Amino acid sequence: MFEPDDIREWRGHDVVDAGGSRIGSLESVYVDTGTDQPSFATVTVGMPTRHRLVFVPLAGATVGPGYLKVRYPKSQVKGAPSIGTDDVLPATDEPSVFAHYEIEYTPGAGGERRLARR
Repeated sequence: MFEPDDIREWRGHDVVDAGGSRIGSLESVYVDTGTDQPSFATVTVGMPTRHRLVFVPLAGATVGPGYLKVRYPKSQVKGAPSIGTDDVLPATDEPSVFAHYEIEYTPGAGGERRLARR
């Protein structure tokens, strides 16, 4: 699992798929609001003038020297729901992030969001 001591120090490192193909650069980590544990990462992908941030689950991710390896294939991650580099994930779009990876989505008991950026 992805559990670095200081998540901020991983920003900008490569994110690779299980086969070692580079997907993009780690931008930020979203924690599950119910557990405060890292849940998803956003990865910068696209052309330099058209960057966007895609979401990828951190379950099963491992770290190596200068990279974060996720268990999802590059093609699936690049097709994931995305936001602009200066945007915030709208609460209404949260379920689609989970659905893309076939992960069950349940909002908090009071209807609160499941993901919070760290």
